[in-house]
Amino acid sequence: MSGKQASKAGGANKSKKPAKGGAEDKREDALQAVILADSFQDRFQPFALEKPRCLLPLVNVPVIEYTLEYLASNGVQEVFIYCGAHSEDVETYINESDRWSPESNLCPFSSVDFIRVSDAGSIGDFLRDLDKRGLISGDFILVHGDVVANIPLDGILARHRARREANRDACMTIVLRSTGDSPHRAAKARGITPVFVVDPTNGRCLQYEEMHPLQKDKYVKLDESVFEYGEFEMRTDLIDCGIDICTPDVLALWSESFDYELPRKNFLHGVLKDWELNGKIINAEILEEGYGARASNLQMYDCISKDILHRWTLPYVPDSNLVHGQTYKYKRGLWLEDGAHIAKNSTVTKSVLGKTAYVDAGSTISSSIIGRRCQIGKNVRIENSYIWDDAVIEDGATVLHSIIANDAVIGKHSYIPHGSLISYGVRISAGQQLPSQPLPRISLLTNDGEPAKTDIKLVGNDGKGAQYEEPEEEEDSDSEDEADADPAVLQSSLIYSLAGLNISSESISTLATHDSDDELSDDEYEQGFQSKANRERLSSFASDDSAAAALKLDQFHGDAVHGLVDALRADDNEDFDSAKLEFMGLRLANNASDSMMRKAIAVAFATRAAELMNPENGGLEPTKAAGKALTSKKGAVKFITEVGVGGNKVDLHAEFALALQKALAAIKGLDSARAGTLLAALLQQLYSLDVLEEEGILAWWADSRAAENDTLSKIKEKSRVLVEWLENADEEDSDEESDEEDEDSD
Repeated sequence: MSGKQASKAGGANKSKKPAKGGAEDKREDALQAVILADSFQDRFQPFALEKPRCLLPLVNVPVIEYTLEYLASNGVQEVFIYCGAHSEDVETYINESDRWSPESNLCPFSSVDFIRVSDAGSIGDFLRDLDKRGLISGDFILVHGDVVANIPLDGILARHRARREANRDACMTIVLRSTGDSPHRAAKARGITPVFVVDPTNGRCLQYEEMHPLQKDKYVKLDESVFEYGEFEMRTDLIDCGIDICTPDVLALWSESFDYELPRKNFLHGVLKDWELNGKIINAEILEEGYGARASNLQMYDCISKDILHRWTLPYVPDSNLVHGQTYKYKRGLWLEDGAHIAKNSTVTKSVLGKTAYVDAGSTISSSIIGRRCQIGKNVRIENSYIWDDAVIEDGATVLHSIIANDAVIGKHSYIPHGSLISYGVRISAGQQLPSQPLPRISLLTNDGEPAKTDIKLVGNDGKGAQYEEPEEEEDSDSEDEADADPAVLQSSLIYSLAGLNISSESISTLATHDSDDELSDDEYEQGFQSKANRERLSSFASDDSAAAALKLDQFHGDAVHGLVDALRADDNEDFDSAKLEFMGLRLANNASDSMMRKAIAVAFATRAAELMNPENGGLEPTKAAGKALTSKKGAVKFITEVGVGGNKVDLHAEFALALQKALAAIKGLDSARAGTLLAALLQQLYSLDVLEEEGILAWWADSRAAENDTLSKIKEKSRVLVEWLENADEEDSDEESDEEDEDSD
């Protein structure tokens, strides 16, 4: 049986160059890498129906080229490539490459092996298979085939090995990049937010979770074991570079659990959660410099493409000509290959044009990637788009922030709106205006790879293709609880959108349809965007726009209030610690301010107190309702003191009193008189419980905001008796102190 045939049967197709002197003796010291060339996800559909994701063009270079170059630059000697869908295409590409073919003298690796697993359905199946094969002899680098990075691994490897020497249970190091105020587009991608809980003193990972806007519980539940550490940080500001340093123990852990399918959501989460059982330690290297990201979905593809053009990925930029035969040269904001032609009265800015691409007269192209042999007609408008090899854009057409795949034809005067995905060989008829909703995803194939019936209404009379539809998921009829929506839907389009939640995608997306790249001068491109002024301008991308911030805080407030009220309503003997834990998790996940926390806590306790005054909840009079709301749960008073008020300063006490007043004013069905009486009772109770000091209550009384409208004035007035009593008590204390001073002086 030939090597190729063995590969098809589920074995390893091994291709090795002749061993160099001493290579066999030192094999155990060879740095090995495993590339996962298939993610078993459909976030690049419909394109990945016909071509493996790792071979899709990223700035006119197959994605896997960036990964291989990165491994070569870090001294990797032996490479194992796990292929899934379209495995023949991956093998053919590597074997025919002048750079990566094991038979080539230019190949930097001593061996490149392809491994297929015929019945694999997940990354977990790949890695369990790798464990059985016994090919890994020591520490190895595990990467996805879509990694773009320039982070040096020497120091990371050294620290990993040192930890391993000190403790044999230290089995894995995850490479993470802090976003901080980073101007990288990859740092601003949205959708699924990884949450790493780490010990900042040694980088040990303690817990891993994922959050996304579609989940019902928008908070993270911390494991009790986390609190056994003296210090920990919950980090939601990290880019997962998709680079792991592993020992063979990692493969054994995969083999021990057939439930593990995904490296992070299943494996990392599970190993950390079951640490007491497996005893293994996973560390994180959190970096402040360098670039590392995965083109794991279309939005990250978009982000990384922009980062490459901004030269954050040096040396992996177009004019490095990574692929043999490329001839890109850079000049004044353009990367042009030999033979690329731009008509004199056309305007092309901040873009890449492949070999023999042709742009006819009157056309305007900005911030776009144009592949080889593409034909761009007259008076065409292309913005922030990706036009792959051999595509044709005919006269007068408009293409906005879209992907047009190989051999597709966009007819004359047609309109391709933001976020469109036009797959291989699709034809859009002349004059056709594609709809903006649902986002066009047009393919010649259905989701099962069969030819699609052309939709004339969509592509026009002379068109070819139909809207690509995702396969329907089977519903679990046995499940009584409504499950979270699949977050994959957030990452299956080029533009991040929460349209299903009635939220404008443009208001929250960092991939805004109005790209700010056009504001950059040619000089800034020429300087590689290293100037301080440009860094400051780019770092402004880090700030959320007002709509996004408002959405996030609204989510925090609603979830926080509901969680606290539910805890107060619960008829059990549990203390308030679990509610506090959930609340603080929400606060961290949403980056809520102190004032937002104060408001949520005031609303929750005011709501519960008002409920207890209703006949259906016992019809308690205000003083008893206030007392029960505050003291029925052990730890609730301490929670209000430490988190709701948050300190001994007078202004903090006044702010919490004001928050209670406004919370009561907003409760429907509670008139001003009853709200005022309940507020007075709450303030009295909080004073008696040493939560609020008299100076704070008096400062609230004097604050003009407490009487800024008639409703608040009426509510405030009910506390006059309490305030006068506090003032008199303060005067009596002052008189007593004065008398004592007089006696002492005598």
